[in-house]
Amino acid sequence: MWLYNIGISIYAGAIRLASLWHAKARLWRDGRKGQFDRMREAIRSDDRIVWVHVASLGEFEQGRPLIEKIRKEHPGYKILLTFFSPSGYEIRKNYAGADYIFYLPIDTPGNARRFLDIVRPEIAIFVKYEFWINHLTELRRRHVRTYIVSAIFRRNSVFFRPYGGLWREALESFETIFVQNEESRVLLAELGFDNVVVAGDTRFDRVAQIAAAVKSIPAVERLRGGGRLFVAGSTWQPDEELLLRLANDNPGVKFVVAPHEMSEARIEHFAAAVAGGAVRYTKIDETTDLEHTQVLILDTMGMLSSVYGYATWAYVGGGFGVGIHNTLEAAIFALPIAFGPKYEKFKEARDMVSLGACTPVTDYEGLCAWFGPLRDDAGALARASRAAKDYTTRHIGASDIIIRTVFGK
Repeated sequence: MWLYNIGISIYAGAIRLASLWHAKARLWRDGRKGQFDRMREAIRSDDRIVWVHVASLGEFEQGRPLIEKIRKEHPGYKILLTFFSPSGYEIRKNYAGADYIFYLPIDTPGNARRFLDIVRPEIAIFVKYEFWINHLTELRRRHVRTYIVSAIFRRNSVFFRPYGGLWREALESFETIFVQNEESRVLLAELGFDNVVVAGDTRFDRVAQIAAAVKSIPAVERLRGGGRLFVAGSTWQPDEELLLRLANDNPGVKFVVAPHEMSEARIEHFAAAVAGGAVRYTKIDETTDLEHTQVLILDTMGMLSSVYGYATWAYVGGGFGVGIHNTLEAAIFALPIAFGPKYEKFKEARDMVSLGACTPVTDYEGLCAWFGPLRDDAGALARASRAAKDYTTRHIGASDIIIRTVFGK
């Protein structure tokens, strides 16, 4: 334990040092300044708190269906939401579904005690991968009902290593461990844990919510017209190089491309290279001729999930880098999906590849080999689309299982 605490102190010190020149590190540091005083001022002594902790934005989306079900079905509780990362907190710090939103205090023994003295949660819920040892230890000492949801375990993770005793002990803090798949349950059984429920992944519930609340986007409607639309989401430069060639080789198909990062130079380069013409979403007005524009570049946040609702085919970026982004946002709209080769660590992507809903590509020839039949063969398109929709629909419901178990209904 002392090694862990030394490591936490070194990590926190490194972040503070990096904050001198790194904007994200500065947000991480400044967001935690004076946070205990702000918590004391905000949280009432008679509040019944459900504490939900997420690492960042992706895990927030995973936990969001649970937060909203708790809010709706158990209104007697106040919801405290904490983030570890600025990339989650800064975007969702005004989220109306939670009563209180803070950064997670740095995981030292003293901080954990101070935090829990103020918050006094009745229930604590951690999403997916968050195992902060001191906070979990203090929750266990105080007999707070604690859960982890949408967790997934692999044979090569620290819990199954000879040196993983501290992490295995951390698992004892959870009253129930809600996992995504049967493999995780079997692995945990080998460690002696029988308090495991295979509930599935709450992200399926979240994308179902998004699909049900899809927004009308007139500019995309005008772009698509009476034709078909190809939507590429969360793209990086290697993805865009392939997509540029695909657009230029398919002048009769309209495209929406949503870059993962808004690099001005990259966007301008891409727009200039599109033979059929490209326009940025933020530059559109009522006079923009979208009928004779082939590509719309989505240079704004928060719209991609609704844009997928207009598509016939999808491409999800990131697969030529650290890994693909969210495929479920596209699959819920019955879209066949292509992505780069780095997808193996994502269960849903592996599943959908085996079902024919998704296809990994390594080069432009592979992208064309996937797209051509789906463009020209209505039967092939229908089969891939149905596989995507059936898969996402079949896995909805994890949030209901979790809420019934936690709250006894």
